[in-house]
Amino acid sequence: MSVSDENSIKDVETKSTLKESDSSPRPQDNGEGVNNSRAVCRVCKRLYREPKILPCLHTFCADCIRQLEPFSLSGINGKALLPKKEYNGNHVSVTVLCPECDSEVDLPTSGADGLTTDHLALDEVFMETLLNENCVVCDLCSEGDAGKRCEVCCVNLCEFCSQAHRRQKRTSSHSIQSLEELKTQGRLSRPVLCTLHLGQELRLFCEPCDTPVCLECAATFHREHRCSPARDVVHRHGDRIREMVAGSLRPRMGHLEESLRRVELSQDELGNRTEVLAAEVRAYARGYAGAVEVHCRGLLRRLEELRTQRRNQLHLQGAQLKQALTDARGAADFAERLLTCGSDAEILSAKAVTLRRLTQVVDTGYDPSPATVALDDGSSICFLPFESAGEVEGYPVVGVIHAKMVDPSKCTIQGEGVQLGREGQKTEFTLVCRDASGEQMGKGGDAVLISIVHKETKDCTVEASIMDHGNGSYSISCKPVVPGPYSVWVCVKAQHVKGSPFVLNVKRKFRRHRGTFHCCSFCSSGGAKEARCACPGTMPGGFQGCGHGHKGHPGKAHWSCCGGVVEASECLVQAVGTVTGSQLRTVEL
Repeated sequence: MSVSDENSIKDVETKSTLKESDSSPRPQDNGEGVNNSRAVCRVCKRLYREPKILPCLHTFCADCIRQLEPFSLSGINGKALLPKKEYNGNHVSVTVLCPECDSEVDLPTSGADGLTTDHLALDEVFMETLLNENCVVCDLCSEGDAGKRCEVCCVNLCEFCSQAHRRQKRTSSHSIQSLEELKTQGRLSRPVLCTLHLGQELRLFCEPCDTPVCLECAATFHREHRCSPARDVVHRHGDRIREMVAGSLRPRMGHLEESLRRVELSQDELGNRTEVLAAEVRAYARGYAGAVEVHCRGLLRRLEELRTQRRNQLHLQGAQLKQALTDARGAADFAERLLTCGSDAEILSAKAVTLRRLTQVVDTGYDPSPATVALDDGSSICFLPFESAGEVEGYPVVGVIHAKMVDPSKCTIQGEGVQLGREGQKTEFTLVCRDASGEQMGKGGDAVLISIVHKETKDCTVEASIMDHGNGSYSISCKPVVPGPYSVWVCVKAQHVKGSPFVLNVKRKFRRHRGTFHCCSFCSSGGAKEARCACPGTMPGGFQGCGHGHKGHPGKAHWSCCGGVVEASECLVQAVGTVTGSQLRTVEL
């Protein structure tokens, strides 16, 4: 092979990714107006060109990501910036909305180039090209029909160039496969090449840098680092992804699906409830004529307004659950496809972004458990037939629609247990539920949720008991066994009430004095010479017990155990037997 052929190989190696996608035509439509191939970008509807993975695990072309409108910008010092085309060389962090899931994602300071490359998408692009094109031109000579492909160089070769490729010393060990065989395999697994050293496959994994590297990178940039073969470490990192999917994400998806089912069921129950109430209203209104009929129509309008209002609330709640479920399902599908279809290098390349997204989806503040999702099935709406409704066209009428509903922002918490508690003792406070006008609810049965967690010991939680008094007030009690600050959440209908969360400081259990409240050891012993004092003070004449006037004596009556001068006080001696401060400590006689 001539020198020009070798240069052609190098040029193809650096631009092979762009050639596979840019030179290919638009994929054919699947009959529904949208192509569902995994090789097609959802933005430009073309085969991927430089496919990049966003932090939400959705893949798009690098150019498509660059064309997204900034959702928000922040400079180096975190100051907000207005959208501009140029920033005078300053590094700017850009937040965009994902075109697929509408999530806010942060781009690196280097832009789309700093995102992780989706090598699985590149495999799909090449396979799509093989299946759709009957004739593939040789990438080296651009004349003959390509019948083979070098897996390392990622170039399509005709028969002549394939033989020349094997004769070259640098490429003689490369694996060359028939394009027909690749078509029959149904999936192409290409080697992941180093972006710094052309033709070098990422076969090693640098543990300190947490990134795949080639042999030359390991010998130069990472020579002081621990680099292991990719096949030896891929199982450990793959198991982390698999554990998060199976242990956390799948159960979460089940909770989201159950909560969504409850929302849909409540929508039906809400419709049934309002229809029943509408029938009651019509039955009551049939006994009246004229003004009563007008009053009836007014009641129905009010009922329809409430139905629309509550239905919109449920629709919003359902949309939030659907979005959370979509995020969880998208992350799980990508992770499972990566583990199932990806090679070792492909798994390790996308490992970091995948784990970040899985952690983000799992650790989101929204609790999807069905038990914590408060729903409005219309039970708060009722018809009061004998309550005065004023006058309609000069006639006194009765009958109103009552829709008093608890407003978490108006609910209050009160009592001594809000601020201070004692170790091992019962702590109580009261929750008063109120409506939007601030009036106390006249009935109970609200969805009250209490969470008490130690702020310094996260796994230390306190179980709280709730007593419903049936008039909108609830007594909440708990018994903390570990002293320290606690974070207390008080939620009604899955929303914080006024003043929540708050900090509950739990003091240690009240310690009683174990000594003697006296003025000095000598006096308390009745003048016995043998009396000893914990302080070094002694009395003249050979008396070992201390008396008045020596250094450190408080000059008044004090406790022998801790030196406290107040009789009705707490003992300062801790559990280990030490004394806080520099108080005088004498023995108990």
